[in-house]
Amino acid sequence: MQLTARAAAVITAVTLLAAGSAAATAGGAAARACAADLPELRYVVLFDEGTEPAAADAAIAEACGTTVVYYSQIAVAVVTSTDSSFADRIGRDRAYSAQAEALTEAQRPVRAVSTGKGRALVGFTAGQAVESAGQAAASAGQAGDQWNLAMIGADQARTITAGSRDVLVGVLDSGVDAEHPELRQAFDRSASAGCTSGKPDPDPASWRPTGPHGTHVAGVIAAAADGAGVTGVAPGVRIASVKVVDEDGYIYPEYAVCGFVWAAAKGMRVANNSYFVDPWLFTCRDRAGQAVAHEAVRRAVALATASGVLAVAAVGNEGADLADPGVDANSPNNAEQPTRRPVDDSCDVMPAELPGVLTVSAVGADGVKSSYSSYGTDVVDVAAPGGDLRQRAGGESSGCVLSTLPGGRFGRMCGTSMAAPHVSAVAALVASERPHAGPAELTEAVTRSASPLGCPTQYDPNSDGRAEASCLDGGRGNSFYGHGLVNAMGALTAVSGR
Repeated sequence: MQLTARAAAVITAVTLLAAGSAAATAGGAAARACAADLPELRYVVLFDEGTEPAAADAAIAEACGTTVVYYSQIAVAVVTSTDSSFADRIGRDRAYSAQAEALTEAQRPVRAVSTGKGRALVGFTAGQAVESAGQAAASAGQAGDQWNLAMIGADQARTITAGSRDVLVGVLDSGVDAEHPELRQAFDRSASAGCTSGKPDPDPASWRPTGPHGTHVAGVIAAAADGAGVTGVAPGVRIASVKVVDEDGYIYPEYAVCGFVWAAAKGMRVANNSYFVDPWLFTCRDRAGQAVAHEAVRRAVALATASGVLAVAAVGNEGADLADPGVDANSPNNAEQPTRRPVDDSCDVMPAELPGVLTVSAVGADGVKSSYSSYGTDVVDVAAPGGDLRQRAGGESSGCVLSTLPGGRFGRMCGTSMAAPHVSAVAALVASERPHAGPAELTEAVTRSASPLGCPTQYDPNSDGRAEASCLDGGRGNSFYGHGLVNAMGALTAVSGR
């Protein structure tokens, strides 16, 4: 009931703020002669804790902006403006527009924002494509093709529980096909929303899938155990589509903020995040603009965690050492000419490196770090099956993970995007057995039960005789696998006493 009341309060505040926004903006325009010299851009704007909605709205209007939504719980607003001076007026230490990174000097102020560089895999670029599979092929080859389930003891775990309908897992992604035969029984429409305006929209059109990624992730978590296609790790739990990926494949800070606030309001126990927040692979806390984006997302994750939501995130497919990154080679990724720049410990892949997030690296069918998977000492918490074209299970055709695709189809994808939902599903199974466990308890259950994986003697996925990455020990296990490979049966045995 407490979460329901909080959600109602949020919706009421949003409604009142939206209603008053146009009038306040008109007053600000009269006082300060607002311009329309840019295409409409979205911003995240930070306010001091405790700032009331009316005060935030007035400040935004005075700076020539229009409030889309104000999340008073975290004092973060999503704002639109066509005035090129908006950020200066409200303060560049408070406002940031990811869309503005796509504008070149030649585009200011007459050309529209373009972010038309759609990406093959949401948030990450593993270079390992979707492989379509027909329903008959998926059904006939299920036992051999779902090597990932056997690897983490998911089949045995179902003898204890397949998960509880009381447990809701949010798939913060590109949308989920609610009508897929293997997902229909798990899907919760009432808890689904689109976040690509920065404000939650429960209309089904806003959370339906754009591309296959979110549906594939959802199938890993909760595809039905009916023998008709594929089976998820936790087929008894509910899932919700929280669409945080826009039509061009980007996840801007305001989308992620919206997703985490929505997860908190809806009482989700786990939120899966198989992406990084654009447009910077590494978002730096000490650099103008990026610091605003970093703080906005950090606040949203902290709210979700405090509300009982465990955030699980993929570590990324860049093959980077997140503990010692050195260089960000391709940011901002929505700009015409992304650049190389030095980065250090003040720069994080979000949300994977934020406090309270359970961070996941990927292994292939041989149980070795996937060639594309990023890693990092005291960054990675656990590893899970993500697949690798160089590591193939018997009877499986590509080495990737088989799951659901939109339109009732099935297919294989490789990536840390596929690894993270295995961990989200195991956490959901633990939550099914421990209804009152919070994020810290779920994290401890998952990490303490993980099957240890030691550092390889030499990591040489290309077999060229040269080590491609160094695996080091740290306080949270080693840099490749953290505490080890997630273990569904081990986690349930530990918490159920069976």
